[in-house]
Amino acid sequence: MGAGGIVHDAHLPAYRAAGLPVVGIYDPRSERARSAAERFELPRVFATFEEAVAVSGAIFDVAVPPSELARVVERLPEGSAALLQKPLGMDLAEATRIRATCRARRITAAVNLQLRFSPAFLALRDALARGLLGRPIECEVLVNCRMPWELWPFLEGLPRMELPLHSIHYIDAIRALLGEPHFVQGRTVKHPSTPRIASSRTTAILDYGDDVRCALSIHHHHMHGPRHQRSELRLEGTHGAARLVMGVNLDYPRGRPDSLELALEGEEWTEIPLEGNWFPDAFRGPMCSLQRFVSGEASELEGSIDSAWRTMAVIEALYAADAARGVPVPKGDDS
Repeated sequence: MGAGGIVHDAHLPAYRAAGLPVVGIYDPRSERARSAAERFELPRVFATFEEAVAVSGAIFDVAVPPSELARVVERLPEGSAALLQKPLGMDLAEATRIRATCRARRITAAVNLQLRFSPAFLALRDALARGLLGRPIECEVLVNCRMPWELWPFLEGLPRMELPLHSIHYIDAIRALLGEPHFVQGRTVKHPSTPRIASSRTTAILDYGDDVRCALSIHHHHMHGPRHQRSELRLEGTHGAARLVMGVNLDYPRGRPDSLELALEGEEWTEIPLEGNWFPDAFRGPMCSLQRFVSGEASELEGSIDSAWRTMAVIEALYAADAARGVPVPKGDDS
């Protein structure tokens, strides 16, 4: 469902690499659907939405803009299974509406928050689960890059942008590592070069207690060459540390390779060999997880709609914190 850029660049390449059969594609812009079908040798281009949802036994990959997601979900067959594009609507109210629709129509749904399925992140979660890093006490995401927002014209005019369309991945990944934050603080702001985009730079703090620091610093308008670009997640625990590089943000959309380094207690930094990158390889994860859950091979659904709703709740709290603007600085007595 949908044949936009992300479907061409990530969804269909990942499904082809994983050997998942795609029975057809639908997009109201029929030329986009035909282009995808030709490029990836898909057997069918559906002429209408009704034709597409009539396919028996299919899992629906709903890759549509967030403004259309609720309406599409309401038209999916009862009892079906669907992978929904992120974000889960533009705010928590829409996320709640979509989740309620899925419950009422018995739709088994996951949300395509795929950073948690990237090879580097899977290796990091494994190291953390095995206790190699000890208890996490420091988590920081730093992105300083040039993101070509002009590739996505639909972003202009959206009431919200950076947090639900980009940093949602980092927030979801942090939740997978540290659990649910207690409080949040944050600010998300515009950039003069993109005045029609709601915001594209974010600073956020997620509160996990008195001895855990968790922060995000996201800047998408670095115009000064590649030397000081950054796209990384740093995690430190009581017994070790990790540095994960997300290469897709560096020279987007071509990107650079992901990497993961670990420094265990008393040892030097070691690079962990990886097979694949966030884009497009991680896009196998949400779909395979959903298929395994629906078929009964897995008892838990990683990336479920309930988990995505909790990620949206963190984003909603960050917008509330942004609106509050924090504590004013005392002016003092100049007399």
